[in-house]
Amino acid sequence: MTVERIPMTHVGVLRLREQVKRLKTIEKPKNIRDIEEARAHGDLSENAEYHAAKERQGQLDAEIRHLDDILGRAEVIDVSKLSGDRIVFGATVELEDEAGHGITYRLVGEYEADIKRGLLSVTSPIARALIGREIGDTVQVQAPGGLKEYEIMDVRFEDFDAE
Repeated sequence: MTVERIPMTHVGVLRLREQVKRLKTIEKPKNIRDIEEARAHGDLSENAEYHAAKERQGQLDAEIRHLDDILGRAEVIDVSKLSGDRIVFGATVELEDEAGHGITYRLVGEYEADIKRGLLSVTSPIARALIGREIGDTVQVQAPGGLKEYEIMDVRFEDFDAE
């Protein structure tokens, strides 16, 4: 059985590690205190705070296991070593829509995507339409609001820092 690798940028891996650290060092200890406090209230069979805290404990454990699994399968792509004219994972792409509005996306792994920060999952419809294309190409993407057309204005590969 082969383990499915998950492409990620260095920054994406750092962010996930920070998230796991926060869960283990802040959230879990707080949850343990919540359980102890609720347990001190007596009868556990009718103690809503206790049951809520125990449920939260299960959620935290599941989230930590999930993130550890992702990190264990992460394949870090060093974007600073990439180059060329074709769009691939890690590329920063400048697009222009039919109305002449520009937008910039960086193609990143599924678990580090954040559209508000311009980090577009490589599995998204726009990214899939862009992969393999180059400057000057036009792509069409089926969006919730209908068919969108973009012209590729620039493709570059640059490392980016954790913000």
